[in-house]
Amino acid sequence: MEKTDRIHELVDLLNRASRAYYAEDTEIMSNLEYDRLYDELALLEKETGVILSDSPTQSVGYEAAKELPKERHASPMLSLDKTKDREALAAWLNGQEGLLSWKLDGLTIVLTYEGGKLAKAVTRGNGEVGEVITANAKTFVNLPLSIPFTGTLVLRGEAVIGYSDFEKINASIAEAESKYKNPRNLCSGSVRQLNSRITAERHVRFFAFSLVSAQDTDFGNERSQQLEFLKKQGFEVVEFYPVTQGDIAERIEYFAKKIETYDIPSDGLVLTLNDLAYARSLGRTAKFPRDSIAFKWADEQRETKLLEIEWSPSRTGLINPVAIFEPVELEGTTVSRASVHNLSLIESLQLGIGDSITVYKANMIIPQIADNLTRSGKLDIPSNCPACGARTEIMNDNGTKTLVCPNKDCSAKMIKSFTLFVSRDAMQIDGMSEATLEKLIGHGMIREYADIYDLERYRKEICAMDGFGEKSFENMQMSIENSRNTDAVRVLYSLGILNVGLSNAKVLCRFFGYDIDAIRNADVDTLSSIEGIGDVIAGNIVAYFSDEKNNEKLDRLLSHLNVIKPEQTEDASKLEGMTFVITGSLNRYASRSELKDIIEKMGGKVAGSVSNNTSCLINNDAASNSAKNKKARELGIKVLTEDEFISTYLENN
Repeated sequence: MEKTDRIHELVDLLNRASRAYYAEDTEIMSNLEYDRLYDELALLEKETGVILSDSPTQSVGYEAAKELPKERHASPMLSLDKTKDREALAAWLNGQEGLLSWKLDGLTIVLTYEGGKLAKAVTRGNGEVGEVITANAKTFVNLPLSIPFTGTLVLRGEAVIGYSDFEKINASIAEAESKYKNPRNLCSGSVRQLNSRITAERHVRFFAFSLVSAQDTDFGNERSQQLEFLKKQGFEVVEFYPVTQGDIAERIEYFAKKIETYDIPSDGLVLTLNDLAYARSLGRTAKFPRDSIAFKWADEQRETKLLEIEWSPSRTGLINPVAIFEPVELEGTTVSRASVHNLSLIESLQLGIGDSITVYKANMIIPQIADNLTRSGKLDIPSNCPACGARTEIMNDNGTKTLVCPNKDCSAKMIKSFTLFVSRDAMQIDGMSEATLEKLIGHGMIREYADIYDLERYRKEICAMDGFGEKSFENMQMSIENSRNTDAVRVLYSLGILNVGLSNAKVLCRFFGYDIDAIRNADVDTLSSIEGIGDVIAGNIVAYFSDEKNNEKLDRLLSHLNVIKPEQTEDASKLEGMTFVITGSLNRYASRSELKDIIEKMGGKVAGSVSNNTSCLINNDAASNSAKNKKARELGIKVLTEDEFISTYLENN
């Protein structure tokens, strides 16, 4: 394995280990293994000169700017000529060898390195003038900040955000006008932020696709050698393969199959001549370079019949139209639904139930309506929200009509609340993903928490839903039934009261003897006197239970539950007022979560980091030089092995 490949592998592995350890309360490697791999990474960075922006050895600061300065490119960045014809693409080679690669759908960036350091990053802009985004580029998760080559290096590549990250980020944006239509728009907005901290949160990646210049370096007249050179500098290079007229069809098929599951947005392929001198001799037209051509996927279309329009309320208040049609085969899969996006598109297509429509997959992935062949225009727009029943409104934003629900208490707008309610630490209802909840809420089957326990009456309708069936319904229903036997901590946490997380729910329940009625009838003074609660959280709790609707909903929920009170033992307050930190692997307990539960049942707290308030750090490798051990020693905090902790606090205290 190349040393630069090993650097990428180590950075990814160590970052995953850190996320698991600090954010997910799990452990995928021991502290000893982490330290060994960290040292290996640091040594490789020193040997190669390659340092990635998200390397755990680095701490990249963030910058904010009032505006992005403009800069003219040394030479115009032209668009590529295009074809959808595979035979024409092969003929374009005219006997030459080419390189076939992804045409990524993001934002083109020009990078300049001086003395082995990233000196400048500029967007493509209009092809002649771009915006300087150097501070933002330094936060791209896979971009080398340092490279072994110390001469002047200029290269081009694509900044992209993967589909998986796009879905996560877009789901977290509440305002309808702020949501992004596709990963490219999100990437463009992320890369061009004035505050690089925001860019850093968006998980932007960079794929190099061409080398512009490398001072005093010979590449043997082969473009492929340029790309291999960039790999050795630590860049992720767009996937490419040498092709000829004889084998290009086979390689196109490879890409066509891979795009079905490829996480990086791509809208086609790029074919470039490998012979650098010959490529330069061809020159360019006024609009296109002659050494490269883009291949766009030919959209496969099928005719089908529109069966209905499903109106799907969302957390933003938008009620999105989704076309349901007779199933057809497209790009190797069966599709039967496609988003229609808004009322304006419905009007322009003159959609009506029973119309003959043609459908395709945009970029071979996303089903879309291409055309309406019969254009009846016979479609009723809902006057009431399917989720809450409130009167709908038609909004017109810059000529685009959308259907919205104005009800601020619409259940569809509370999807995050329902997601928390069914989560592992709350009511623990498996089989109820956010997507499933959206469907059930959108069909008006769930309007408050108690409705989840009455879903049996909708069995037939749910089993007929896309992606559902008898088996999945039975599994979900079994999980719902299991959740009826629960405890006060889960119920209180599941309500989503502001600032009442799982830890505070445990504190409150212990103080009030696991009596939910006692908690909801408590006043601010009583609540704020509880250690760790305070005035703000106390005010949030009182405000929540002062709302008559919230109490009515809770009563209806409790009527479906059997809330079990835990047995009170002599040890219930044994660790009262103490805070512990757990690190490393354990021998006596199955996981850190198990030990954490024991400490909390005895009145103690478990924190994620060592501070002056820490009673002791639990680490079986008490002599290690891990960050937590070092911090504990600096503060004079005891570092105890698992057995020492048990004998000191659990047995003899």
